Amino acid sequence: MPKQKGERLIANNKKAYFDYFIDEKLEAGIELKGTEVKSLRMGKCSIKEAFVAVENGEVIIRQMHIAPYEKGNIFNKDPLRPRKLLLHKYEINKLVGQSKIKGSTIVPLRVYFKDSLVKVEIGLARGKKLYDKRKDIAKKDMKREAEKEFKVRNVRG
Repeated sequence: MPKQKGERLIANNKKAYFDYFIDEKLEAGIELKGTEVKSLRMGKCSIKEAFVAVENGEVIIRQMHIAPYEKGNIFNKDPLRPRKLLLHKYEINKLVGQSKIKGSTIVPLRVYFKDSLVKVEIGLARGKKLYDKRKDIAKKDMKREAEKEFKVRNVRG
């Protein structure tokens, strides 16, 4: 069976872009067990509630839900178990240093296949204030209105 080339999205965290300013992005591998890869191939993954923590020099993703594989029976693992992210030591040290800054956190942005490997894109993020979120909503509304106006003009013209 030939290996797939390119990227294929499994899960996306749109809420992270709404709640945080993303300062920097990193690509990390993820340590999976048993039938989790088969479940991911079927697209059964959610990172809406997930967060990333650095513990004992290891980067761990928590609350990432990978649904149990239907045909996996005894080989299935706990869907919400903590999973280790695979990064270089210098990347981990950089994350630790940056996340100690007040208001900074590490959030998962998306899960995807890169060639045949499962990757997680994590972002170094700063929390948005309420007025920042309102500003983003206003921008989105203005953009939507402009596109609607453009579409109406082109239909008539």
